[in-house]
Amino acid sequence: MQAADIRTQSDIENSRQPAGWRGFALLWRLSRWLWSFALTLLGLAIVTFAMTRLAPIDPALQLVGDHASRSSYDAARLVLGLDQPLPVQFLRYLQAALSGNLGQSVSTGQPVALDIARTFPATVELATAAIILGAIVGLALGIAAGMKPGTWVDAVSRVVSLFGYSVPVFWLGLLMLLLFYARLHWAPGPGRLDVVFQYTVKPVTGFAIIDAWLSGKAGAVRDAFAHLVLPATVLALYALAGISRLTRAAILAELGQEYVTMARAKGASLGRVVFVHVLPNISGALITVVALAYAGLLEGAVLTETVFAWPGIGRYLTTAMFAGDMPAILGATLVVGSSFVLLNAMTDLVVSTILKDRVR
Repeated sequence: MQAADIRTQSDIENSRQPAGWRGFALLWRLSRWLWSFALTLLGLAIVTFAMTRLAPIDPALQLVGDHASRSSYDAARLVLGLDQPLPVQFLRYLQAALSGNLGQSVSTGQPVALDIARTFPATVELATAAIILGAIVGLALGIAAGMKPGTWVDAVSRVVSLFGYSVPVFWLGLLMLLLFYARLHWAPGPGRLDVVFQYTVKPVTGFAIIDAWLSGKAGAVRDAFAHLVLPATVLALYALAGISRLTRAAILAELGQEYVTMARAKGASLGRVVFVHVLPNISGALITVVALAYAGLLEGAVLTETVFAWPGIGRYLTTAMFAGDMPAILGATLVVGSSFVLLNAMTDLVVSTILKDRVR
């Protein structure tokens, strides 16, 4: 039985629709996506603005210091616009955020936007490597467990998923450093590059592997990749736990459908049914869970970056929180939250437009 032979009434109706109508429907979906995305970002901006007003830290006092005079304090409030009504303050805050002005970091003394431009690519590099590894292993485990429930393959998948969910990230990271770095000497230490390469590789893109490749030094590329292995593996283990469990559950649910029974009765093998019919049907759910896992890694790599001394936005945010650096905290929160919203919105758009009419 071929996948192309299985058509539903939805397919027949869509094939009869004129091209202009399908284009209009696509534009309507896109406009709804943009409107929802804009409203979500507006809500995120309102939350971050409320944090600045509810936090027990006075921005003006933080700017001028505890021993400043009253006139200096009043001047700082005037410069920061704190003497204006809250709606006016929010509009000024929104305008500054849209223009890329996230304020001045108290800890580093530099604009928050520059600090984020320096640290966020490190987090993206780490999260991307982790989600690639986690998605490959997680999908493989989930597919194998779904095809052979109750076997040793299913048991291994469950144990790996339980391990990924249960083991604390910081403990696993310290254990891997102790074993592979301190004892076996198979992996390099914390950081992104060894000291010998830190001052010879020019930071162009912010991604260590790409910058090392652009430098033309093969040793630097190998060193950057070696530094990435351990932290990416720690994060990948956490990501593949959810991916494998959802994949297994989705496959088991689909294998009980009538079209699978019909295909098996016609002589189709289990592997052909799963890879030709089942996986396309659950691809929307799989794309969603992988995208959400990736977004979670972008915002949840704080402990991993701290353990491995990875100079990402999670470590930057942790340092800012200990220092009470409100501009840095709010800027990093806004960027990470916007990334999460963007990935979620793009996933919804892809699933609703490309995979909505996919059939068995």
